[in-house]
Amino acid sequence: MITFKKGGIHPEENKFAANCPIEVYPVPEQVVVFLEQHSGVPAVPKVAVGDTVKTGQLIAQGEAFISANIHAPVSGKVSKIEMMPDISGLGKKAIVIDTKGDEWDSSIDTSAGLKREITLTKEEIIERLKSCGIVGMGGACFPTHVKYMIPQGKQVDYLIINAAECEPYISVDHRIMLEKGEECLIGVEALLKASGAPTALIGIENNKKDAIKHLTQLAEKHPNIKVCALKVKYPQGAEKQLVQALTNRCVPAGKLPIEVGVIVNNITTAFTVYEAVQKNKPLIETYTTVSGKKVSNPKNLKIRIGTSIDAVLNSVGIPENTGKIVFGGPMMGKAIAHLASFATKGMSSLLLLDKSESKRGEVYPCLRCGKCATICAMGLEPNVLAPVTTLKQYEECEKYGIMNCIECGSCQFECPSNRPLLDYIRLGKQRTGTMISSREK
Repeated sequence: MITFKKGGIHPEENKFAANCPIEVYPVPEQVVVFLEQHSGVPAVPKVAVGDTVKTGQLIAQGEAFISANIHAPVSGKVSKIEMMPDISGLGKKAIVIDTKGDEWDSSIDTSAGLKREITLTKEEIIERLKSCGIVGMGGACFPTHVKYMIPQGKQVDYLIINAAECEPYISVDHRIMLEKGEECLIGVEALLKASGAPTALIGIENNKKDAIKHLTQLAEKHPNIKVCALKVKYPQGAEKQLVQALTNRCVPAGKLPIEVGVIVNNITTAFTVYEAVQKNKPLIETYTTVSGKKVSNPKNLKIRIGTSIDAVLNSVGIPENTGKIVFGGPMMGKAIAHLASFATKGMSSLLLLDKSESKRGEVYPCLRCGKCATICAMGLEPNVLAPVTTLKQYEECEKYGIMNCIECGSCQFECPSNRPLLDYIRLGKQRTGTMISSREK
């Protein structure tokens, strides 16, 4: 099994929903669609209160270089455009649509048939990704079309498809591979055409043997796509670690994979690329695992963007002693402070933790055991970074490479003294980044 070279840990997998087919969550009576649900600048509304919209119609445009278009996830009437609470409870501008029927925009191919032949040119594919608002479905929600606007003088040797899904509990990528494997590979072909790369490598952790077997069989019809089994080790799905595991190339500090001739996309992103390129379908749905040790009926769901998170959780059932609900996985996700919020493009998981799991252990002094440094996949020293952050020594934070931290949480997970290392490092990164920006000005 291939893997990255430095560090890594083995948390419990807890893939309770791995054998649960994706279910379609009912179309809600109302959706709240945030204008900021991707990396970069929020989209600009292109509709007004009182307008009637169809499913898939453009309702907000990404006008900055790094931004993404947003489309109506339902048909109906725009009832409000105002500040609405996100999962943290903070207000973000959103378009509220009251659902009426489910009438799709006529430009979208809603037929069920598989479309194999890619007729669009490289430039047309990139423009289609932009117009359809496709973003990375692995969590970062970076606008996909921007990755394929390759800087002059750079070339792409490998397209890497991230199907590692190394976060515990989450299983939507696994299900997408099993249920939509052919569509995924056609999406990969479209991305190969857009990038100009000769080869695509799909990295799948070896705990998904059925997905490896299935995609390997399908890839026999795609000689430029290779399926690679990866060792089960967290954070295998982190971008730099995946590039190293599959190509033996190291992305320099502060640089993107394109610097070493690589573009990385998530496998569910490849599926949404298929729908965009072959069906002209914009990104109006998210794929979400709802799970937890005490959840009696874990599920994988296809949910219209803007759906009430509270309603989704209640449909599955919130266990009585739930102490924390996490947006994303247990390692890199965020605790939800405000349940009355709404689904966004990057909502890969809703994790329900029991009170016994959600409480942090008592914090003890550092033992100087060095565990955190040994398991850090970036080769950093969290035992140094955390204290220099508390001392506000941000020049030292920069010196010790704090900006290279990928915030995977491995150090905090393994610390025998229960020290909140990642909390300190996140704060240190924020303050160090501000210091660097001020210095560069």
